[in-house]
Amino acid sequence: MDTSKLFRLDGRVALVTGGSRNIGKWIAAGFIAQGAKVYISSRKADACAATAAELGPNCIALPHDVSTVAGCRALAADFATHEPALDILVNNAGAAWAAPFEDFPESGWDKVMDLNLKSPFFLTQALHALLKASARAEQPAKVINITSIDGQRLNPWDTYSYHASKSALIYLTRRMAARLITDHINVTSIAPGAFPSDMNKAARDHGEGVAKRIPSRRIGVPEDMAAAAIYLASAAGNYVVGHTITVDGGVVNASLGPGIDA
Repeated sequence: MDTSKLFRLDGRVALVTGGSRNIGKWIAAGFIAQGAKVYISSRKADACAATAAELGPNCIALPHDVSTVAGCRALAADFATHEPALDILVNNAGAAWAAPFEDFPESGWDKVMDLNLKSPFFLTQALHALLKASARAEQPAKVINITSIDGQRLNPWDTYSYHASKSALIYLTRRMAARLITDHINVTSIAPGAFPSDMNKAARDHGEGVAKRIPSRRIGVPEDMAAAAIYLASAAGNYVVGHTITVDGGVVNASLGPGIDA
């Protein structure tokens, strides 16, 4: 048994949506460090190009807005002009919306559900042929959905569509996995907890306070997210199908409740 290259991604081609910043950028950087060529996509072309320049020649900007089915198909068509096959797809692009229950708008519901739930399905569908072109029984292609611990437990904020979208995406991951494993494509997900990002401003701006409520007593760092993604994308994760890896310092699975007196 040789495990020396188990986590390497040499010769592999990846596409990361929402790849210009935060979690998507950290995953892209991790893949590149393991030898992959990574295409990053986001709706802001300038940000996408700047991140690609920062991450080096093995990072290619491919800006598209995947919030619509048409946008998903446009990205897939553009990618197909660059590569004959796709080894790894990371569905990371996402949005959140908070508003009181009494005032929560339809626009906030639709924006979040479309980008967080609808787009991962239809982008994977649009890239299905390219994923199949890479997939083999001994080396499956990989689809990694970025979900959230908010799909596994409640937070105190009025983020109704975000909660719904992420819990649905965790279950959709399982359903897609059941279908796509027949094509030697493994579908999994990563559920991040508190990481300092533009979406999680509490962890970004008040990390010490947030850390006190986490069993590990710290917020996540980029290496935590990159490590989980590398594991699933590499040969190390070839026998993992349909599973959601929770990367949250123990919030979901190692937190003790307040207790109830008998």
